[in-house]
Amino acid sequence: MAKDPALATIAVYSLKGGVGKTTFAINLAWASACISKRRTLLWDLDPQAASSWLISTDSKSRDAAQAIFSKDVEVRKLIQPSTVQGLDLIAADTSLRSLDHLFREMDKKKRLAKLIETVGKDYDRIILDCPPGLTETSEQVLRAADMIVIPVIPSPLAQRAMGEVARYLVQRGGSHPPIMPVYSMVDRRRALHRAAIEAQPAWPAIPMASAVEQMAVRRKPLGAFAATSPPAQAFGNLWTGIERQVQSR
Repeated sequence: MAKDPALATIAVYSLKGGVGKTTFAINLAWASACISKRRTLLWDLDPQAASSWLISTDSKSRDAAQAIFSKDVEVRKLIQPSTVQGLDLIAADTSLRSLDHLFREMDKKKRLAKLIETVGKDYDRIILDCPPGLTETSEQVLRAADMIVIPVIPSPLAQRAMGEVARYLVQRGGSHPPIMPVYSMVDRRRALHRAAIEAQPAWPAIPMASAVEQMAVRRKPLGAFAATSPPAQAFGNLWTGIERQVQSR
């Protein structure tokens, strides 16, 4: 089955947790569905299931997220509408904790890519919320995605993690999708943050704001309740840049 050329898969990935990955995934998926009017699927691959908790319409935990990959459950059966119009969701659950082990046992390097192909005709954009770390799952993501968005906190440790990802890509050889590092949780009052941005002025930046924290209270993307806030505007601009890149493939 050939991949639909109109489909683009964007993975939100980080080597370490706590960098705003779920915030990115939710708000980019919202921008895809509501700004670009794309048929959008958010696929939550992180067993912490934060994206799923924020926008799921199904309160039941089915413990079936991993079964998609072992072919015990047909992928379309786990697609549900989200609380955002035009945005569908494949929710995560705790069964994904052993997904890396399953991938090693299966030894099918493009299993995720093949599954994306099966639902590709129904969507224009698929956003992957990936678990952190260099794992078997991240290998699957690298083979499936058309672009990797990496949130980076403007700090030496987070920037080192970004460097580790770059080194890993070089060492593994072969081709890989374009990588877009994006500064996350930026506080320009902090000298460390200002210095980091000055060192990489071409990287997009998402500002820290109380509206981002409110997402967990309201269980909504920023665009649904704080569309004019600086971070919502920044995510909209980021999405525009992503769209420009994937359309120029």
